[in-house]
This record gives sequence, C-alpha cells and structure tokens, in this order.
Amino acid sequence: MTDQPSAATPMNAAAIPLNRVSASTPINTATTVKPNGSSGKSILSVDLGRTSTKTSVSREPGNVVFIPANVKQMSMEEVRGGIFEARATDPLMDLWMEYQGSGYAVGQLAADFGANLGVGKSKVEDALAKVLACAGYFKLKDEISVVLGLPFLSLEQFEKEKAQIISQLTGPHIMNFRGETVSLNINKVWVMPEGYGSLLWCEAQPKKGSGSPDFTKVSAAIVDIGHQTIDLLMVDNFRFARGASKSEDFGMSKFYEMVAKEIEGADSQSLALITAVNKPKGERFYRPKGASKPTNLDDFLPNLIEMFSRDICSRVLAWLPERVTDVIITGGGGEFFWEDVQRLLKDAKINAHLAAPSRQANALGQYIYGEAQLSSSRSARS
Repeated sequence: MTDQPSAATPMNAAAIPLNRVSASTPINTATTVKPNGSSGKSILSVDLGRTSTKTSVSREPGNVVFIPANVKQMSMEEVRGGIFEARATDPLMDLWMEYQGSGYAVGQLAADFGANLGVGKSKVEDALAKVLACAGYFKLKDEISVVLGLPFLSLEQFEKEKAQIISQLTGPHIMNFRGETVSLNINKVWVMPEGYGSLLWCEAQPKKGSGSPDFTKVSAAIVDIGHQTIDLLMVDNFRFARGASKSEDFGMSKFYEMVAKEIEGADSQSLALITAVNKPKGERFYRPKGASKPTNLDDFLPNLIEMFSRDICSRVLAWLPERVTDVIITGGGGEFFWEDVQRLLKDAKINAHLAAPSRQANALGQYIYGEAQLSSSRSARS
C-alpha cells in the first residue's frame, strides 16, 4: 500500500481536454459502455452514494450507471434463487453474486429482500460488494484500477478508512456474478475526499464566458449535499486544504425523515418515497405500503424545501473560510436545493456554481483522476 498516492493532494487531472457533453442526459440510458482501453487497463469509478452508487467506466455523463445503495448478505442458496429467469432480464433489477462463500444481493434486489440504505453506517462497510457488483455489471475482468471517494469527517478517520478500503479492494478477486465466474485483479485503488471529483469535472468543462472561473487559480469550496453527509471541501489553487475541510453528518436523509413524518406509515429510506420526492412538481405522489390512496407531496414539500435550504446555507456560511470567492454545489441534494441555496448564497455575495450533471459529477471527476494517474505513471516509466 505504500505506493498508493495520497488523496489529500490530487494532481491537476482536470487539465485534460474534454469533449463537450450534455448535462441533460437521462439516468441509466440504454447505451453500450466500453471501458477505457488506451492504457490497456480498465478504470472503474465508484461514487459510494447512500441513496445510490454512481459508477462509470468512461467520462461520458450518459454512461454513468445508478445502482440503489441497498446490499444484503444472504446464503448462496437464497441468492441463486432467481437463476431460472431469462438471461435477458435487466441486470440492474437483479444484481446478485457469490463471493468467498457468501451470497450478496445488490440494489433493487436487495431492497426487495428487505435491505435498507444503510444510513448511519460507514461507507467502508459493503464497499467491496458494491465495487465488485459494479465491475460485474460492466463486464470488467483481469487487471483494473478503482477510484472512489469517502467522507472527510476528520483527517484521522479519512486516512483510517482509506487504508481499510484500499486493503479490502487491492488484489485478486474471484466471484460468481449472476451465474458467471469472473476473475479480477484490482492493482490500483485511489481514494479522494468525497466531493473532490466534482471539482475535477467542473474544471474539465469548456469555459463559458466570464461567469466560469478558472478553479486552478481561485480559492474555491465544494459543497456536496449527499444523502448521509454534507461534504465541505476547501481548495486553494487546486490544493486540497485538509485543515479547513470537513464532512458533517447531515444530508438528504434528514430531509426524507422530515417528509416521512408528514405521511402516516412512511419509511424515510423507502426507494419509492425518495423517487417521488425527486419527481417534477405535479407528479409527486407516494403511497406507503398498506395505504388506501397516495399522498400528494406538493401539499407540504415547498415549505420543507425552503426550511431545509436555509438550514443548509446556515451550515455552509458558518463553515465557509473568508478567502473563498466561489462555491461549487454538487450531489443529488445540491441539484435538488439549488434554486434556494443559490439565492441565499448570492445574498451573502458568494458566487455559486452548480456541477452539471450534479449527481454524476463525482463519478466522472474520479474517472478523469484515474485516467491522469495512469497517464502519469506511464510517462514516468518512459
């Protein structure tokens, strides 16, 4: 593990030119994804979200795949139970595997078996199962490199969890993925503070007018509003300011709890509730299990959104270092609360920028980082 580069000082991977891409690409579009093969090794980017794992083997937003974060460990007999089904079924709805004598259901299948999102747990738990499931979904095999992020709750905890996850992932793995034997050798694992991938992604985008700063030359902050944490990262001229950065145990899960309290019988970790909240106005209906009719969330959601946005901004402004001029808002919560958060930050004379696409930005930036690291190592050898 001594040759693993420090995630506290990521290189300027965002300097790599990038093709112009659309931020409006729908989630999980039916596209054929081919892992990057220029280096002879595949790069797997995994954003360990608490609502969903966002994963990619390319820098195209439309190729980022969303897998619900539910994981359930089961007996091998239980997990093999669906093998009689047609192979043409959507793998995202039926992710299962056998690894080292245990069975694992991942995503929607795990939710069907009663697994929740694991709110409150360390993201190191279940990380191996999630990464292997992502590799299996993309049909990766042999030599691969993995890039992922962890919350920066403290420097000590980050370094401890970083070492744990590198130890778990590095090396050979043999699994039975949906009935097929897959052999992997994860030879490199890079771990960065959660949210940093969005900075790399934003800096890699074509600049559009004076409103787009050069993030390599300013004091910027990244505010990643996730499901479990809000990650507050400080970056000076692309140098990660680890002493001024932190993650708080406050995220969208608290908002979903507020929503669930308004509905009798609602579960704040229900995938159906989360989906309903994130639908457009006029389409937000949720029926808890056993209820005779659905609840129209629009009856109370606007007030909750305004309240929660003010809470977010008060936390951000209480933390925000004085030298910061620009803030990148990212994550699923960043997109969801953008309108109110942008207005409140503007009142404080802070330039706010929304990463686009916000939910995919971390996975895409992490992938760019992996590309740059492999390119750098090749250059060093030559």
